[in-house]
Amino acid sequence: MSLAALLPFIVLIGAMILMTRSAKKKQQQAADMRNQMQPGSGVRTIGGMYATVKEVNDDTVLLDAGPGVELLFAKNAIGAVLTDDEYNRIVHGIEHDLKSDVVPDDASSLTETDEPSDDASAASDDKPLDLGKKDAADDATDEPAKVKADEAEPKKTDGESDAK
Repeated sequence: MSLAALLPFIVLIGAMILMTRSAKKKQQQAADMRNQMQPGSGVRTIGGMYATVKEVNDDTVLLDAGPGVELLFAKNAIGAVLTDDEYNRIVHGIEHDLKSDVVPDDASSLTETDEPSDDASAASDDKPLDLGKKDAADDATDEPAKVKADEAEPKKTDGESDAK
């Protein structure tokens, strides 16, 4: 057989080896995370429950889910070990002061100044522009010849047209 015929099989085997290596690496990282749990850590279970670790055993973890509520979970049921800031933010609603700069809700407060500018006062003194349509009376005074020419042409009504 030629090398060209074996090439697809070699690529397929290589891809399978790479996928199993990455899956094993993820499993190892998850096991390391679970082994680093200690009493007092905040965790999230794979079911989405947030609790505090009370006791860690070889295969099980005792969690404190609230006042007087202790739950025994398998170590594999722990989805994530959270940092103290993240746990407090999610469970207790306590925000860590990472945001020293406050962004305003609207952009108008970004452009306001204490002193009014000359351009702003000049613009407010000008007459406002009327962008509306002119009345028929205004058209008659401005262009009487055009109005008379329009009246001379026959008007079409109800969508009738001369085109066939």
